[in-house]
Amino acid sequence: MPQVIARLVGQSKVNTGRVKLNLPPLVENGHLVPLSVTVDSPMTEAEHVKAIHVFTDKNPLPEVLSFYLGPRAGRANLSTRVRLADSE
Repeated sequence: MPQVIARLVGQSKVNTGRVKLNLPPLVENGHLVPLSVTVDSPMTEAEHVKAIHVFTDKNPLPEVLSFYLGPRAGRANLSTRVRLADSE
């Protein structure tokens, strides 16, 4: 997984913390898994979330989602449905 992440972000700093990922603990259908991501950020011009990337090493293609934001987004949160081979 580190190689996949490095390929996407290059030399950019990967910040940890302030991120909340919500997934159901168990799903009936791995093709439609509800997922939400929220990042605690002031979303100002000087400090805002530029991108949210979701990966899983349980999928044949580990890059599940890439979402790009600007300071005018107001909040760094998203909700969608994704395909996951496993929810663990």
